[in-house]
Amino acid sequence: MRTRPRVGHIQFLNCLPLYWGLVHTGTLLDLDLTRETPEKLSEMVVDGRLDMGPVTLVEFLRNADDLVALPDIAVGCDGNVMSCEIVSRVPLDQLDGARVALGSTSRTSVRLAQLLLSERFGVEPDYYTCPPDLERMMKEADAAVVIGDVGLRAYLRHLPEQDLEVHDLGQLWKEWTGLPFVFAVWAVRRDFLEREPETAREVHRAFLSSRDLALEQVDQVAAHAARYEIFEPPVLERYFTTLDFRFGERQLEGVREFARRTGGTTGFPADVTVDVLRP
Repeated sequence: MRTRPRVGHIQFLNCLPLYWGLVHTGTLLDLDLTRETPEKLSEMVVDGRLDMGPVTLVEFLRNADDLVALPDIAVGCDGNVMSCEIVSRVPLDQLDGARVALGSTSRTSVRLAQLLLSERFGVEPDYYTCPPDLERMMKEADAAVVIGDVGLRAYLRHLPEQDLEVHDLGQLWKEWTGLPFVFAVWAVRRDFLEREPETAREVHRAFLSSRDLALEQVDQVAAHAARYEIFEPPVLERYFTTLDFRFGERQLEGVREFARRTGGTTGFPADVTVDVLRP
């Protein structure tokens, strides 16, 4: 008897539409689903505790020899992302030598922020890592990198000090490169793909159907999520439709550009080969 594939799912708000879709397409029963943070799921796919699932971009690129990306599904943006922000007391080009707090929940967002500050704005701040509490961060630092609910609240200007500047990482990247940014890809372990090629494709199709259904019913997804979140349904609907869940040629170009700019200092070759599952 075939065992259910071990699949990861991000338990953050940005992936709630995909979970909604899995529930409402009836696919959930076919999967051994593990819900965790992006960093934890990445570790579990990389070390083989999961067969496939979302992997943060930095971890995917570091382990590209062992992983194959699934086409047309990712978590990214093409402009604003709304939930990955640099909050600052001063213009970003004035942060040279300043203390900048890095929220301890995302290597990819942190690496993107460091890249932008270094290469686009020409500054080298004094970075330190801490829990993602914006009020506390801004008591100790001149700027902070925040993601998730904390980032979304900052984007909506729910701030501990009203004069703070808020800069969206996705928009900064788009202005700089003209490209979308991908924060996490859906990947399958190469050894599982060789062993269970049809199962891997079934799971891929399930996530695509889930994504499509959730975006068709995004008003219902937002209304459901608002019962458990501090955000109102219109805000969540805007957020879910601002996020880019696609992974096509332009998104792949954005991944390659990020790798080219960061590979030498982040643990993967600048020209790393990204394999994408072919039909």
